[in-house]
Amino acid sequence: MDYSLFKNLDVSKVIKPEIGYEFYTPIDLSASNTHLINEKLDASEDYENYIQKILDESKAKIAYGGYLETRNLYKRSTVFNNQKENERNIHIGLDLWINEEASIHAILDGKIHSFQNNTALGDYGPTIILEHNINEFTFYSLYGHLNEACLKLIKVGDKVKKGQQIANLGLPPINGDYAPHLHFQLIIDIEGKKGDYPGVCSQDNLDFYTENCPNPNLLLKIIP
Repeated sequence: MDYSLFKNLDVSKVIKPEIGYEFYTPIDLSASNTHLINEKLDASEDYENYIQKILDESKAKIAYGGYLETRNLYKRSTVFNNQKENERNIHIGLDLWINEEASIHAILDGKIHSFQNNTALGDYGPTIILEHNINEFTFYSLYGHLNEACLKLIKVGDKVKKGQQIANLGLPPINGDYAPHLHFQLIIDIEGKKGDYPGVCSQDNLDFYTENCPNPNLLLKIIP
């Protein structure tokens, strides 16, 4: 699919927009990162400490990364590991890590497509999906690991403007029991789903999700 449309759009930052990209730093949470071997990463608090260490070392305020990253951190959850399907461990969104209840904003004009609280351990927690239509092309943006309060302030069909605050980040355990971060994902075909869409896939269906969930950086342009 040709995603050239995304490259030319003027968009809003999706998390605490007053923080410029010069204060972003990449982070590698992949299974192949040997630096993680010596880290104690068993609980959400451990990840908070590790994320903060990366931010402090880089003099940054937000750590980003994770698109198509194969990770071990999903092994604790039956959402991604069960006997009915192959292990899902490839992340198909972009994570933006910051250890606070940062404000979350709509990337573009659109409307509330759906929302729900995905409460299982390791899931999204409170989640909002926006629907966008640009030049008669419809696609969706998903915002996961939010606070519960945001879901009480919206209804399906509500219009949102680019840059409008739609939520704040959630804290563990409400956010799926992760260190505070936004899971931001683009979706072309929502496949009839509401309030939820896979953010992690298996190797078997990676080709489909790579096509259906393009790299969010095409819009955000953190890396030009």
